[in-house]
Amino acid sequence: MILDAFFRSLGQLSDPRFRRVFLTGIILTLALLIGTSAGFVWLIGWIVGEETTLPLIGEVRWLNDLASWGSALLLAVLSIFLMVPVASAITSMFLETVAQAVEDEHYPRLGPAERVPFGDALRDTINFLGVLVGANIVALILYVLFAPFAPFIFWALNGFLLGREYFTLAAIRRVGRTKARALRNRHSIRIWVAGILMAVPLSIPLLNLLIPILGAATFTHLFHRLAPQAPYDRTSPDP
Repeated sequence: MILDAFFRSLGQLSDPRFRRVFLTGIILTLALLIGTSAGFVWLIGWIVGEETTLPLIGEVRWLNDLASWGSALLLAVLSIFLMVPVASAITSMFLETVAQAVEDEHYPRLGPAERVPFGDALRDTINFLGVLVGANIVALILYVLFAPFAPFIFWALNGFLLGREYFTLAAIRRVGRTKARALRNRHSIRIWVAGILMAVPLSIPLLNLLIPILGAATFTHLFHRLAPQAPYDRTSPDP
């Protein structure tokens, strides 16, 4: 079931809507990372100041440049590490387009899905971004402490987070937030395994940038396999 959903998604990568979401997500991600880096470097420069007085040395003028370049290098490394989590979170704002493309291609008899309001999508994206980035930063400690198991920790953590988020977002369109959460809890192990399938290619440069799109499409397929209802019932009130 999971592999079939993945390969169906892989076969639809040429869909213009997939490409549009991919390019939009990458542009917004780069803009966010570049803006954050520039702001952080400016803040470090402002804190250090043009001149700094050191004991036994006196005034030094190069400390500002050293701090700025050092922080820029650190952010460049962190940006590489955080590129995929940030892209995944931002792409979740455009899941509607990916899910609709999947349903148009593979489930044409479905009625129209209820659109998720932009405010709700933005809120979910911000929450997901915070959890995803925060969890990966904390996981850096585990990578150092358990270096031989770092890849498995990375896959397990991001697989859980990606599966949880993408399945929920795919299900909300059809059954609402409450039933989406209940369905996710009922099939949590299978969703986690599918998330790990998405997380493994995150270690492969360039291919990892396609994962948000493939993840959104794969979990749309997975949702329809786990909840084959037509028409979908959205009668349960959302909180």
